Amino acid sequence: MKSVSIKGIARVDLGKKFAKRLRKEQNVPCVIYGGNEEPIQFYAHENEFRKIVYTPNVYLVDVVVGEKTFKTIMGDIQFHPVTDKILHIDFLRVFDDQVVKINVPVDIIGNSIGVRNGGRLAINMRRLLIEALPGNLPENIEIDISSLKIGTSIRVNELSRDSIKFLNNIDDVIVAVKTARAAVEEEEEISSTEAGDENTAASGDENTTESGDSSS
Repeated sequence: MKSVSIKGIARVDLGKKFAKRLRKEQNVPCVIYGGNEEPIQFYAHENEFRKIVYTPNVYLVDVVVGEKTFKTIMGDIQFHPVTDKILHIDFLRVFDDQVVKINVPVDIIGNSIGVRNGGRLAINMRRLLIEALPGNLPENIEIDISSLKIGTSIRVNELSRDSIKFLNNIDDVIVAVKTARAAVEEEEEISSTEAGDENTAASGDENTTESGDSSS
């Protein structure tokens, strides 16, 4: 998983009045949880967070506060209900020898045979909750749908990745191909019209052979 760096400034005053002033100056109050230390309070300009908030990607975040750098992942985010501005962000510290739980995006690849035959692709899960050591965290989970036919799906219990544990319900459907109007129901079967034409042609051949035998 890729990492990005954010430079923060330690908060000395933790009162609501100071937090309101920070937001007015386009700063975002934040806190880092985890480890044996007390929570670390800091703030940074809202532009610092655009690269990690307004994107479908997930990153490890190196938060630099003073002389220290904290390896983290982004947790809860509070947005203003009207303006949608960032009000507060929680970060969780990660350690190289401790597993991390994180939601990562699903990346659908391939061209489904069912979709080619008129089926409708339904993506039910855009992210998956996984558990892994920081060094094994993927940027996304690729799922190949090339073999999906109409009426079939891929569930969580069908996924297997080295050094990663999937934490969603094993029966959850991630992606499926559903029947749509004018869809071919049996992708590998000959259509009834084609089969009828072949049978007619075969009968004609037999009649021709029988006529030839009787004349001899």
